[in-house]
Amino acid sequence: MKKIWLLMVVVMLAGAAGCAAPQVRCTSPSDNPRHHYLRGMEALEAQKIDLATEKFDRALYCEEQFSAAHSGRAVAFAIKARTQADAGYRGVEQERSLESLEKGRTTAETSNDSFEYRVAAIRVHNLLKGHKWLDDAEAAYREAMNTKVDEKLLDYYQGQEAASYFIGLAYLDAGEFRKAEDKFREALGARKDGKWNEPADRAWKKTTKIVRAMGGLTVGDVGKKIAVKDSVDRGDIAALLIDEMKLDKLFAGRIPVKSRLDGMKAEFTPADILSHHFKDEILTVMKWKVRGLEPKADQTTKAYLFKPADKVLRGEMAFILEDVLMKLTGDEKLATAFFGQDRSPFPDVKPTSPFYNAVLNMTTRSIMEGELSGEFRLNEPVDGAEAILAIRMLQQRINIH
Repeated sequence: MKKIWLLMVVVMLAGAAGCAAPQVRCTSPSDNPRHHYLRGMEALEAQKIDLATEKFDRALYCEEQFSAAHSGRAVAFAIKARTQADAGYRGVEQERSLESLEKGRTTAETSNDSFEYRVAAIRVHNLLKGHKWLDDAEAAYREAMNTKVDEKLLDYYQGQEAASYFIGLAYLDAGEFRKAEDKFREALGARKDGKWNEPADRAWKKTTKIVRAMGGLTVGDVGKKIAVKDSVDRGDIAALLIDEMKLDKLFAGRIPVKSRLDGMKAEFTPADILSHHFKDEILTVMKWKVRGLEPKADQTTKAYLFKPADKVLRGEMAFILEDVLMKLTGDEKLATAFFGQDRSPFPDVKPTSPFYNAVLNMTTRSIMEGELSGEFRLNEPVDGAEAILAIRMLQQRINIH
């Protein structure tokens, strides 16, 4: 009997010892949750989403209740959701993102944990764009700024200006450009050598250009979506000309015979715009035969396609706007105004370039601008703000209201 009792005591003590000292999963100095969390956030910056997810998963393997890793994981899943074309897969990633975000909230133990969760919430709401997403992002921003943090211990975000930067990105996506400009300026003013200074400076310059482009121009939903793009495509330009500049109405006003106007239409519908969201605008541009926006011969299909996703370069933009200017003013001499010149004011635009005349027509009228370096950037893509600003200046030059 004594042996049985002794055996039971040994088993109970062994069990108690096991509870008191749980197995340590990660023992290497570099194999710890904070290390994996930081590598995961760096992977997010580099758009290596699968690697980021792996790092967050490893951090949570090392410490299941590690709040920052849950918050980082939420951002990774939100980015995945945004890139999913299939609604079913997108819904799965959205659910994972929101579940991870909630775990980031419930496992937060310190004020720094709470701050990291709230910045993640700003990012997730902006990425997923659910019901009243901007309201939710603003609420998370206010909570983040009211959180007392020890910035020396903020592993990744490093300072509260991170919240200002990410709510600025949310405002930019929402088309609230002046609010975005204010928040980027706020992030810049926080410190000169901080982690978020450089990205905030880039975003502030971009937003300032957008605000400038919007001055004196009432831009609708289409224009606001295009304004934030780093490069615009042929479909975007067609939409800006028709939806924002009302080009169809302007051109129609120059046709005195109604029967002729009623019979005008695009010669054909290119196969690659049949389901395009700017199909009507593209067909309208084709109807008016705007140079630079004609269908192109495609060697693969042996057909003429519009190629709406092709980026528009600055030289091409000058060519398009020159044709619009000629059609609206009736001045066909514009097409050869600068022929025969030996010297170009732009080192990257030779007088023999097919875009030379258009570039000079646009720059001498301040419709488009060169760089302070002296170059025109002929072969670089036009961004959304540049496109809108050029259209605004064109409207002013021909006194369109």
